[in-house]
Amino acid sequence: MQIRDLPFTDPGMPDARSGPHFLRWLGRNQLGGQLKSLAWGLLHFGSIAVLPYLVGFAVQAVVDRSGGRLAVAGAVMALCGIAIALGDTMLHRTAVTNWITAAARVQQLLARKTAQLGSALTRRVAAGEVVAVSTGDVEKIGWFVEAASRFAAAALTVVLVCVGLVVYQPALGVVVAVGVPVLALAVLPLLPRATRRADHQREKAGRATELASDTVAGLRVLRGIGGEELFLDRYRRASQEVRTAAVRSARMWAVISAVQVLLPGLLLIVVVWHGVHLARDGRITIGELVTVYSAVTMLTYPLRHFEEIAMAYSFSRPSAKRAARVLSLQRTTHAGDERTASTQLADAEIPSGDLYDPATGLLAPAGRLTAVVCGDPDEAGRLAERLGGHAAFDDAEELPSVLLGGVALDEAPLSTARTAVLVQDKDPVLLSGTLRGLLDVPASGAVSADEALDAAQCADVLDALAQASVGEAPLDAHVTERGRSLSGGQRQRLALARSLITDPGVLVLDEPTSAVDSHTEARVADGIKGLRKGRTTVVLTSSPLLLDRAERVVFLHEGEVAAVGVHRELVHSEPRYRAVVTRETDEERAPSAPNDTDADTDTDTDISTIDIDIEETA
Repeated sequence: MQIRDLPFTDPGMPDARSGPHFLRWLGRNQLGGQLKSLAWGLLHFGSIAVLPYLVGFAVQAVVDRSGGRLAVAGAVMALCGIAIALGDTMLHRTAVTNWITAAARVQQLLARKTAQLGSALTRRVAAGEVVAVSTGDVEKIGWFVEAASRFAAAALTVVLVCVGLVVYQPALGVVVAVGVPVLALAVLPLLPRATRRADHQREKAGRATELASDTVAGLRVLRGIGGEELFLDRYRRASQEVRTAAVRSARMWAVISAVQVLLPGLLLIVVVWHGVHLARDGRITIGELVTVYSAVTMLTYPLRHFEEIAMAYSFSRPSAKRAARVLSLQRTTHAGDERTASTQLADAEIPSGDLYDPATGLLAPAGRLTAVVCGDPDEAGRLAERLGGHAAFDDAEELPSVLLGGVALDEAPLSTARTAVLVQDKDPVLLSGTLRGLLDVPASGAVSADEALDAAQCADVLDALAQASVGEAPLDAHVTERGRSLSGGQRQRLALARSLITDPGVLVLDEPTSAVDSHTEARVADGIKGLRKGRTTVVLTSSPLLLDRAERVVFLHEGEVAAVGVHRELVHSEPRYRAVVTRETDEERAPSAPNDTDADTDTDTDISTIDIDIEETA
């Protein structure tokens, strides 16, 4: 796999049982890249490992006054230099490729999981943790995958050098062969403490980041109540805790680095001291002593990779654990004998018909515009998710699945459920890019961009974008991240146009006009009704203008259907509905008595038609 081939056509099904299992799965899926990196690493480290023998050979040639052997040693050294440069270059290239491809694979897996679970993901895992996994944790996981092959090459080189020294000069080779494993394993007792300190530092850093984001998000409120200094002081303390934790973690890693420098130095002293005595006794030559000395000096380079792999694993293990936790989440379904046939649907079989929620008794007939009124906005949001086929994770065993034409949506294939029902959230997100790209979404083709923009009353939005992008067509105008350059009502209407273009069989809109004025809202309501004629549309709203355009209004009270009818009838006949739609308070409802029917009727008529009269007058 090369970087130019990214993204992966299929990132695979990860082994998310634990962090180590996930790391091993990543390694197996990048076995080809790891073997390439290992081969170039062996060339690089192996060429370095040959140099001590060549140095010893050259020194002995000088002692023996052999110009021929010295020339041979010089020529081979030159070849080794070329091999070292080539191996180092390609090792770096393949290792970085492994790192980037591993990080890209994890990011694709996370993106796929996010698309599968939708908004239900943040109910099971904090949004901040998902962001942390897809950014910082991905880099740490990639670091371990990248370092693994270089460590393997370094470890094999160390073994080969030790074996070669034992064969070349047993008296000194045995000392090196015994001392090197001690050097490699000496840091193991220090790693648990270093890992704990690193985890503590990440925990403190995450807490400080969370506090900073909360402070920025609520800065306007904090200024209003004079709480800026209070939160600033909290952030100061949190940042000092991060600094203290970082210093303690750095001290531990400094100790590990010192050990990696000190112990090889001690081994080198032992080798030189013992080798000098052997040379004095005539048991080894000067060239052999220089060879062993150079080999031990060279071993400090590959041994550094033992420290690196320890650090990479210590940092990547908790990151892989968090990634595995997110990737192990599954789309919850409701098992039931009466709905088992729905699991046999193929992707091409898109269900159609009435949309029915057994939990609340809500029925949205096919081909009609149904408005749903909930007294609790949070309840409306949860209902919208369920109507889109997302299972209720908090009480999945108690709430049955939503049915579309008798098919359980949360048991249907994901692509089928997404094609059958589209849910627009209360706060839809606009991605940065051109308006044309924003509206380039999977669609039936029956609704054009112009028709959708016109129905959503986006003429002023197009004018604003055209003014901001002089000389460009409105559809080629640039939309900033989250549409920050637009007002809340303009962002809401653009998102509505995007939803209308898709022309799904069932469209669920959660408060699609909460940020627009009443005149625009009335025109948007007419646009939705006209464009979606003959298509199933469910609008969760308490706006009288939208409710008056609906062909069927359902009022939910305490999670159950309390009344069904049309807006004007329900305003007169259902006091609880009237209280939600007109924002009546308990004090305003108190003077009404059962025998004041005529007075109530007159008042209700005025309330139900006031917005409509204003619109017609305008």
